[in-house]
Amino acid sequence: MKPDATRAQLAAVLKTIESRGLKTDVMHGEFQNVIGIIGDEKKIDFQQLASLPGVYDTVRIQVPYRLMSRTYIPNDVVVKVGNVSIGGDNPPVYISGPCSIESYDQLYRIARQVKEAGAHILRGGAFKPRSSVHSFQGLGVEGLKHLRAVGKDLGIPTITEIRSESDVETVARYTDVLQIGARNMYNQDLIEKAAKTGKPIFFKRGFSAQIDEYLGFAERIVAKGNKKIILCERGVNPLGGPFKNQTRFMMDLNAIPVIRKETPFPIIADPSHGTGRKDLVFPMSRASIAAGAHGLMIEVHDRPQEALSDAAQAIEPEELARIIKACDRLFRALSEPSA
Repeated sequence: MKPDATRAQLAAVLKTIESRGLKTDVMHGEFQNVIGIIGDEKKIDFQQLASLPGVYDTVRIQVPYRLMSRTYIPNDVVVKVGNVSIGGDNPPVYISGPCSIESYDQLYRIARQVKEAGAHILRGGAFKPRSSVHSFQGLGVEGLKHLRAVGKDLGIPTITEIRSESDVETVARYTDVLQIGARNMYNQDLIEKAAKTGKPIFFKRGFSAQIDEYLGFAERIVAKGNKKIILCERGVNPLGGPFKNQTRFMMDLNAIPVIRKETPFPIIADPSHGTGRKDLVFPMSRASIAAGAHGLMIEVHDRPQEALSDAAQAIEPEELARIIKACDRLFRALSEPSA
């Protein structure tokens, strides 16, 4: 729209678009408003739109994830989780905690230690999507109650994964951020239902998803009116299976600068799942920050030998403190103006 376009002119354009059976998303800027079209753009004549009073220009965005693109949203999006700011030029944000919530005492003990180490957001799985039916499946609602209680007591925001549509409303009542895991990246109904809660959505890339495909599914969150999106690179399996016994997945560091170029939303790296090895978490954490990640998600357990899930990749709190200190130092060095 033109900088001096009136509210009535904006409303008339919206009415014209919506009369064709399309939906709209309006970006209200300080000097100019931009209207995004959601749906099949072939249903509308762009020349007709350009001729409407108050319209400055009409542009077809060619990428499939048009509402996620920098053409539509040029400036970095900063997602607020409590007092934590994720994205833009803000320092890295660290999300940490156990893979699974095993008990209140276990979660409180680890949460206190990860907060002391410098973590900003507490993670913990209540509903665990596992490959084997014989593996620990999580505590369910009891785990959610533990997560809320510990987060409130320690003053730290929380995040947990949603496994199915039926979990969405329950999980949203107990946690600050809703995580959609790699297994559910293609679950359109789950994505859209989670988006409608208005909560920040932590959206992980699928095991073998191309970046265009990944951002296309993430766009469904924006299409439901929710721009609180935190993207996550968690390693991929381009060959269709584990890399023998060397690493669990391939940590795709290329994806981080590509996603930062293509979209304004923050991108977090998960070196725990990306490698599946605790000894690789430190070097891949530094590499992720160097590549431009806005933060890290790292699994921590103070008694990894007792962990009920993902023990091989869980680091101890002391190691988390070392990683955070090193990554913060690296971020500051990279942020300094060139001599």
